[in-house]
Amino acid sequence: MKFENSLTFARQLDRQNSLKSFRKQFHLPKVKGKTAIYFTGNSLGLQPKSVKNSIAQELNDWAALGVEGHTYAKRPWLYYHKFSKKALARLVGAKPIEVVGMNQLTVNLHLMMATFYQPTKKRFKIITEAGAFSSDQYAFESQLKFHGIDPSEGLIELKPRAGEFTLRTEDISQSIHDHRNELALVIFGAVQYYSGQFFNLKEITKAGHAAGGYVGFDLAHAMGNVSMSLHAHGVDFAVWCGYKYLNSGPGGIAGAFVHEKHATNFALPRLAGWWGHDEKARFQMKKGFNPMHGVDGWQLSNFPVLSGAAQLASLELFEKAGIKNLRKKSVQLTNYFEYLLTSIDGHAEYFSIITPNNAKDRGCQLSILMKKNGRKVFNQLTKNGVIADWREPDVIRVAPVPMYNTFEEVFIFCEIFRKAMK
Repeated sequence: MKFENSLTFARQLDRQNSLKSFRKQFHLPKVKGKTAIYFTGNSLGLQPKSVKNSIAQELNDWAALGVEGHTYAKRPWLYYHKFSKKALARLVGAKPIEVVGMNQLTVNLHLMMATFYQPTKKRFKIITEAGAFSSDQYAFESQLKFHGIDPSEGLIELKPRAGEFTLRTEDISQSIHDHRNELALVIFGAVQYYSGQFFNLKEITKAGHAAGGYVGFDLAHAMGNVSMSLHAHGVDFAVWCGYKYLNSGPGGIAGAFVHEKHATNFALPRLAGWWGHDEKARFQMKKGFNPMHGVDGWQLSNFPVLSGAAQLASLELFEKAGIKNLRKKSVQLTNYFEYLLTSIDGHAEYFSIITPNNAKDRGCQLSILMKKNGRKVFNQLTKNGVIADWREPDVIRVAPVPMYNTFEEVFIFCEIFRKAMK
């Protein structure tokens, strides 16, 4: 499509888009009485209007039934983790037996590493991207120390080539090959939180398995943002949070994926919890952990129903919209955003976009590296009703989310941005 730099054209794109009605399903924040331009769904997704009723259903059942709500609530609490399986599976390209909503992201990351990071004297290294989000960094560091391994020796952090901001797939694969004799685990953020790069999950998994290691991904910035095929690619495990693109609320329920090939491998070590025990015998309180098949066997505790109710409301919208349709709009929305930014006169003097310019290598986020007056420009955006994200030392992250953001908002943002730079 040939883009045009005009408000009329942006509004035309909005009118033509088949997903335009979903914006009305969300509460939109206001700044100084006006609807804000909210481009931080990569930090906290907006609240679906249906969340209130979804949570109210559980509150009403709790009030009316008490403990009996576990079996007689409209959505019986004993089986609550099952209600989101099909929707979650579609979002990551998996089977329902491979996904489950549970815990928080870092808890799930530690649980998965307890299983899939089993270092030996020979194989003990973890390969990841440099500058991973701190939750990942701390988890990797502490897991290495827990096993008595010096992180400076056990953790291989891959950096982009000099003068570049993103990693090349061939460099990742080469590093995995180079460390093949000592490799235990390959784990990346599927979408890098700072640069917005969407890694090639298929090729990384292929390289990791060829080198004899397990392969996992942190989907915090990928879940609900990009299309994935975790089952087809043979990924061993993945974890995610629910409060970003999944719109599940602050601190919302997270989740995990474990490939079906591990579903009945009960010899795999794990940290067991009673909710992961065979549900038919769960309340017999007998000694001896007997895990359920699939990822359900990695559950620890009973499901947080109120948090899960919020996520169900959001997942219903994802089911109606379809991740492929959302991805299609996302690509067009972000491409238009890039077009407008790079149409600003003299833009190269003021900023560069460090997110890959190929749509297949990014989600809906653009990371703008400011070359001068970055913080001042960001403050002007804020004063003009834009809610975006500043990352030290010099990056503005903006994420037009296809579920509720518009082409018109992208155009208006760029006008505000252009004036703020000048």
